[in-house]
Amino acid sequence: MKTLHVEYFKKLVGSDNVYDDKAHLIAYAYDATRNRYEPDLVIFPRDEQDVSEILKYCNEHKIIITPRGAGSGFTGGALPADGGIILAYEKHMNKILEIDMENMVAVVQPGVINMDLQNAVEEVGLFYPPDPASENYSTIGGNVAENAGGMRAAKYGITKDYVMALRVVIPNGEIIRAGKRTIKDVAGYNTAGIIIASEGTLGCITEITLKLISKPKLSQSMMGIFPTVNDAMNAVYKTMAAGVTPVAMEFLDNLTIRAVEQKYSKGLPTEAGAILIATIDGNLEVELENQLKILNTKFNENGCTNFKVSKDEKEAADLWFARKNASQSITIYGSKKLNEDITVPRNKLPQLLKEIGEISKKYNVKVPCFGHTGDGNVHTNVMVDGSDEKQLEIGHQAIEEIFKATIALEGTLSGEHGIGLSKAPYMHLAFSDGEMELFRSIKKAFDPNNILNPNKMGL
Repeated sequence: MKTLHVEYFKKLVGSDNVYDDKAHLIAYAYDATRNRYEPDLVIFPRDEQDVSEILKYCNEHKIIITPRGAGSGFTGGALPADGGIILAYEKHMNKILEIDMENMVAVVQPGVINMDLQNAVEEVGLFYPPDPASENYSTIGGNVAENAGGMRAAKYGITKDYVMALRVVIPNGEIIRAGKRTIKDVAGYNTAGIIIASEGTLGCITEITLKLISKPKLSQSMMGIFPTVNDAMNAVYKTMAAGVTPVAMEFLDNLTIRAVEQKYSKGLPTEAGAILIATIDGNLEVELENQLKILNTKFNENGCTNFKVSKDEKEAADLWFARKNASQSITIYGSKKLNEDITVPRNKLPQLLKEIGEISKKYNVKVPCFGHTGDGNVHTNVMVDGSDEKQLEIGHQAIEEIFKATIALEGTLSGEHGIGLSKAPYMHLAFSDGEMELFRSIKKAFDPNNILNPNKMGL
């Protein structure tokens, strides 16, 4: 970065908010992909006006900017692949600005940690449901940019379902408001909907208005053991068709069950084809009793050999242990995990898992699967030796076939993690040339000089 530019930014936001030393450049060169791309400069804006001035200057001088939350993404969405500036929100723009009890709304800055918001609203009896696995450290701004999901999506939806309005700085420095603080709003284009999941390619989010709901008073967890994955999937459909929508409905396949048991010795049945773990909630004991009765009945009708129900929070945590520790357990199958978060309609899950099994055999790789069966979102994990280039190549070939199978079943490349850099080469599998050109036209309308997070999502 030219000294001229660095001095301008130091004068604008203060020298203690602008860094080009090696330690900062390395610290902001990574995300959860572990790929490394060093920026030329790291800037911590103090407020929205700083963001506006920074973008205006960068637009005039064609300087690339990558907005960044916590860097917890799995697809490289916040990596400065083309150098330039990292715009980091966590130092200053990290405040909960308002919790409006009457309208059940929260207003936050993008650097607020997801769990901090959850805790703050629950203290006053309200509830913010989106719960990505990274909730203890990922930011709301990053959640919006990637449209993050989580285990509670089966019942409560994902981030987009709670975003009412955004304040966003577009590349020319103009501050726009997308959406309104109202339950109903049908005026104009849904600009907020375009910005959600845009991975920082259209604008820099500076304020987020979120819908809150009432916090359910009661919850209970249960586990079902099934001889086959098909039995487990059928139990999911039949349960939900009978009128029970669990907060979360998660599954582990046999490979995952065996990995957790080998690593932690929790007494899991290693011969089981699948395990379902679910949580239900409500405000009355009779609600939970009715839901439990239906779950038990539908599970048993579909081959469940053991149905366990938690009596307290400790037992609930024990039931959830296997799912919470699935990701780290499957490393017994390989040092490198090629992790994808494909999603298909719920009724297509058995077919998808069958095809993944066939792909696993074809390439002679282990592919343990687990995830959010309640919403059709599967975490597939192609396990390889990370030090073996040939195995890595084979693993990526298997991933491409898994993507093709997913698209053929009317699915999508990502249910949670986004596209970023790592899935960009596969966008042509999911979108036509015309659709990709439409995406590029939208990008150009917001960012004609292509300074914001270029080359992400295949754009």
